[in-house]
Amino acid sequence: MSFRSENQNPNPTTPTPPLKKRWSDLWTKSKPINQMVMAMKLRSLSPRRAAKADATLSPFPAVAIADRTLLLSDQILLKILALVSDSPAQRNSNSLVCKRWLNLQGRLLRSLTISDWNFLLSGRLIHRFPNLNHVDLLSAAFISPRNSAILLSHRVLSVHLHSDLAPNWCFCEENMLPVEVIDNGLATLAAGCPNLRRLHVIGASEMGLLSVAEECPTLQELELQCCSDNVLRGIAACANLQILKLVGHVDGLYSSVVSDIGLTILAQGCKRLVRLELCGCEGSFDGIKAIGKCCLMLEELTFSDHKMDDGWLAAIPFCENLKTLRFQSCKRIDSNPGMEEYLGSCSALERLHLQKCQLRDKKSVSALFSVCRAVREIVLQDCWGLDNSIFSFAMMCRRVKLFYLEGCSLLTTEGLEHVIHSWKELQSLRVVSCKNIKECEISTALATLFTSLKELRWSPDTKSLLQSSVTGITMAKKGGKFFKRAR
Repeated sequence: MSFRSENQNPNPTTPTPPLKKRWSDLWTKSKPINQMVMAMKLRSLSPRRAAKADATLSPFPAVAIADRTLLLSDQILLKILALVSDSPAQRNSNSLVCKRWLNLQGRLLRSLTISDWNFLLSGRLIHRFPNLNHVDLLSAAFISPRNSAILLSHRVLSVHLHSDLAPNWCFCEENMLPVEVIDNGLATLAAGCPNLRRLHVIGASEMGLLSVAEECPTLQELELQCCSDNVLRGIAACANLQILKLVGHVDGLYSSVVSDIGLTILAQGCKRLVRLELCGCEGSFDGIKAIGKCCLMLEELTFSDHKMDDGWLAAIPFCENLKTLRFQSCKRIDSNPGMEEYLGSCSALERLHLQKCQLRDKKSVSALFSVCRAVREIVLQDCWGLDNSIFSFAMMCRRVKLFYLEGCSLLTTEGLEHVIHSWKELQSLRVVSCKNIKECEISTALATLFTSLKELRWSPDTKSLLQSSVTGITMAKKGGKFFKRAR
């Protein structure tokens, strides 16, 4: 028995009419709608699964919606961070945002002071800050507690100390890291920072400095403490070095010797030096002459607590292009400079600065002003022994335009006036904290000289009131205009 469907087309030759589409078919067969329904179901299951569903449906990851900075490239974000990181506090805040910002902020840092040598040896320093060009390693080279409240501060060094030190304890080479450890750190730093331009280090050897010289051809400024003649062989390989500070002997901290041998090695290797500072260094006429003959670009020379032999001052004229000569904390200048007619002078010298020096030897001070007779600027700060007789040797300098006097208590008003009247080109005068220079002793000639100056700072003591002190001095209209301007 066979059954025939009632809906079957009785006439097979006639085509079947198309079926009418229904909304249910569109709902179940539409692919975008199915995806939307599936997403709604997944969202209702759990927050974690819902987040995964959003990640598959969205053209961007779910994290990108929360952090729009991921849409920026590293180069663009680096430029933005460089503009907003105008202070250390802001840079620290930027580093705490996320790991990406931490790494990018590390790329922007150029200068850093290291306090932990292991941070350098482990390679974390290079990974964290790959673009450093100025590194200070002085504090990290000492074995000292980081959280100690006792700080040893010196003009060349600051280090934290232990609280259980012996009374006769001396902070010397025994408390520095071994030379091999310091050399390994310098090799690691040089390999990771080939663009290094400025370096401060202590206790390194010749090999450690050679690694820096070979890997960092752009090194321009170097401060080397606790150095000796042999160590200077490594510095001589830094062909582009322009600024150098050598610290040899420091009382109570460490003792090392830099003599004429080291100065000669330095002069033959670093011929592009522009600024040189010698702290606690020995030497004599030959060493300074070698520097003057070889370092033709030298413009600034500083001596700090020097240990030079007698007669070295006569070598200063060999520095033909020297512009600034500075003495700091020197107990003496040159005990036996020789005959004045054989000293010579620096024709290009413009500035002579003496800070915290003992100027008690008349022969030494006379030789110094004779060598520096062409200077246009003289600065004397906190110098001992500078009385009227010593200061009178400054009359050799006839071209002085600026004179700055501070903290010299032995000099009187008469001694000052006697010298500055010989400086016909004087334009600027500053007198600060000189207790024996009295305003009541200002003469008419000195007050008239004040009116012709372009700059005057007169405060020899805290009670200095120049205008009220010279009211009885006749200076006519010119003086009146001057005091209105000074007011």
